[in-house]
Amino acid sequence: MSLESDPARQPEARGRRESREQPGSRGRREARKQPGSREQPEAREQPEAHGERFRLLDDPLVIRALAHPLRLDLLSITGLAGQMTTADAARELGISHGLASHHLRQLAKYGFVEQVAGKDSRERPWRLTHTSTSWRGADATPEGAAATAVFEEVLAERAVTALRSWLRRRADWAAGWREHTGVGQSTIYLTLPELAELDGAIDALIKRYVDERPLDDVASRPEGSVPVDITQIVTVPLGQPPQGA
Repeated sequence: MSLESDPARQPEARGRRESREQPGSRGRREARKQPGSREQPEAREQPEAHGERFRLLDDPLVIRALAHPLRLDLLSITGLAGQMTTADAARELGISHGLASHHLRQLAKYGFVEQVAGKDSRERPWRLTHTSTSWRGADATPEGAAATAVFEEVLAERAVTALRSWLRRRADWAAGWREHTGVGQSTIYLTLPELAELDGAIDALIKRYVDERPLDDVASRPEGSVPVDITQIVTVPLGQPPQGA
């Protein structure tokens, strides 16, 4: 494989300036900031999924609120399940009901999850408000750059943890799954326009599946499919930018 990896404890987050579980679509400008403010969201009917539900993260406070491993875990398991109650989330992550409730309500406060009507009068389940997010351009201000750096460090740490988990488990999987997962590394000389073109091409390949199969749309998952985390990490080893850049 090339510049991609399938880490994974399955609820791990993914992304570089984006996350399609909380899933982004790079370069899209039409979305507006939606920090949210409700501490106790009202239950509402879950709408049918129609492609990805996109959100641009451009508020440093919102980005910092998301830069929390437990909150990212909660988003991941909620997306994988389609919807999940607080009690189920607590059991899944091995934490107290109170702790799960606190972080889910913080996620609701900043507009990442909402409660929907359940099948009965018992505890109302949570669902993702967005299945695709991007924080492209959020580093344009010092505050945004600092928040983005913290968030991406959290994502990188989680990706490494997930990769180590996959390396321990992958021997149990068929050869085809092992062949197309893991770590690939290439160093190539690119101009800035070439890097942007490559970045866009990779994004377009992934976006097709993101739009056809929103993370929490259980019915859209083909038989035999599994959650696959793709963490894109692109770095420039030179200490200083080239002249004129």
